[in-house]
Amino acid sequence: MNTKPNNNDDPETRHRRHRRLVRIGQVIMAAGAAVAIWHWILHLAPAGQGPSVALDLYAGYPTAGLLFLAGALLAGRTEAKR
Repeated sequence: MNTKPNNNDDPETRHRRHRRLVRIGQVIMAAGAAVAIWHWILHLAPAGQGPSVALDLYAGYPTAGLLFLAGALLAGRTEAKR
């Protein structure tokens, strides 16, 4: 049978996969920071033109915090040692 060799044991492949996951985590953290900054800018609008309560509860700081936390979990991972 023609089976593809399993390259999970190759140190270079493991390192590249690890670095890719860390970079993805950093991008997700940046997206969370961008959501927080954008939401803060929306709060600077004149009275009555700011974000609604629903936007505050669902798309504001909680979403930014969750994105940042998820990104931090990916970006903070340690490389597996063998």
